[in-house]
Amino acid sequence: MYEIIEGIIEAARLIVTLDPDVMAISARSIVISLTATVVATLVAVPLGAAIYFGTFPGKKSLINLIQTLYSLPTVIVGLLIFLLLSRVGPFGFFRLLFTPTAMIIAQTVLILPIMTGLTISAFSGVDPVIRDTLRSLGATRFQFLKSVMKEARFAILAAVAVGFGRAISEVGAAILVGGNIMASSFASSTRVLTTAISLETSMGNISQSIALGIVLLLIALAVNLVITMIQNR
Repeated sequence: MYEIIEGIIEAARLIVTLDPDVMAISARSIVISLTATVVATLVAVPLGAAIYFGTFPGKKSLINLIQTLYSLPTVIVGLLIFLLLSRVGPFGFFRLLFTPTAMIIAQTVLILPIMTGLTISAFSGVDPVIRDTLRSLGATRFQFLKSVMKEARFAILAAVAVGFGRAISEVGAAILVGGNIMASSFASSTRVLTTAISLETSMGNISQSIALGIVLLLIALAVNLVITMIQNR
């Protein structure tokens, strides 16, 4: 018990003094996860709209498949990306394995089904009266989609927040494709909050692990506060 209390005190010191290692790892985590979330959003929102408003055979089966992929294990995603980017893989010539880019790809693949499924749910939550009114007024396809997206914007924003939270908290894919490398260059390092917590805990550096864990929780809290503020406005 004493070691835990001592670890919390040391963690507070590392955060208050803006420990360089803690800040660098935290910044890297935010950059990688935020980039993956932006890329996934650019794909998931149009894809979700196309699936929801489209009419094609197997639509329900596709939606069920997307929802099944919500629980896709991170290590499976990491293994898949590892095989694709390894030297013997089809994309090995890009030499992306054990780089931040590989981690962004893995996190994008991981959160894409979640964000696509939640986007579909967001569109389905729009009042049918609004959709019928837009059609009766002769709205063009672009005007129709723009108006429906405006009605569903808060639910879509929540999907983005969920995607970011999933990305920044995953550890399996990050270790497999990133390697948890701590280099002198920010762009070459692949150590993020979750992988650093795993490493520091295994090495017995409890205070460092607690500090990184607190930072991870603070980032999640900050994202939720921003989303809440936007929704209230």
